[in-house]
Amino acid sequence: MPNEILIILSFIIIYGGVVAFYRFFGKGGLLAFNVLATLLANIEVLILVRAFGVEMTLGNVLFASTFLITDILSENHSRKDANRAVVISTVCSIIFVALSQTWLLYAPSENDLANEAFRTIFSYTPRTICASLAVYLLSQLTDVWLYHKWWDWCRKHFKDERKGLWIRNNGSTLISQLLNTLLYTFLAFYGTYSISTLTSIFLSSYAIFFVHLILVFTWHGWLGESLKHVYIQIPVLTVGAFLSSYAIVWVLSKLPKAKVWLGS
Repeated sequence: MPNEILIILSFIIIYGGVVAFYRFFGKGGLLAFNVLATLLANIEVLILVRAFGVEMTLGNVLFASTFLITDILSENHSRKDANRAVVISTVCSIIFVALSQTWLLYAPSENDLANEAFRTIFSYTPRTICASLAVYLLSQLTDVWLYHKWWDWCRKHFKDERKGLWIRNNGSTLISQLLNTLLYTFLAFYGTYSISTLTSIFLSSYAIFFVHLILVFTWHGWLGESLKHVYIQIPVLTVGAFLSSYAIVWVLSKLPKAKVWLGS
């Protein structure tokens, strides 16, 4: 199956999962999914693929979903709940690192079939997760802080705390995701890939994310008013914007100057 189709399917599964967990389990569901996305992203990010004309690591969609989760918690619950989600995911990641390293200490049975594969994956996991922990804490706490700064600005200018949702949501995420993508790419993979590959990973990942945010504005303008129910609005706007962003980046990757600015 082509990588592009698999990425599209992952969008639907991951963002559908966020909506389903929130719909059926409420705030606790978001906290649980945030832990799940953080742990899985740190494993998935080890996979390097080429899709839509650019080279990228997987894990981008899972990491992006954690920013959506903290924004939902900030918007519908409180800043304290958003920060709690960050802390819980960080603690779970630390426990995961500790446990995964104990797996490598066991002497395998002569009939074992998984030990070699486990060593290949989890011998590298500590570096990726340690880099992720530092970057995750910085970027997520920055996201929550900026979200509420933008909320104060929206209250002042719109005279209504519920207006300007797309400003505080995307204004905070745009900056925090830049920090996340830049710092994580170089801390986790410096020395493993060449500088040109690292640049490609960073630029392509952030280009897709940036275009996605711009398209969120467009899709929200077109459909936001007609999709009143949040459980319909969130998945339609998110999946539509993500698919559109990948399509645009794929087209741009075919331009003569693509290697300069996408690093592909």
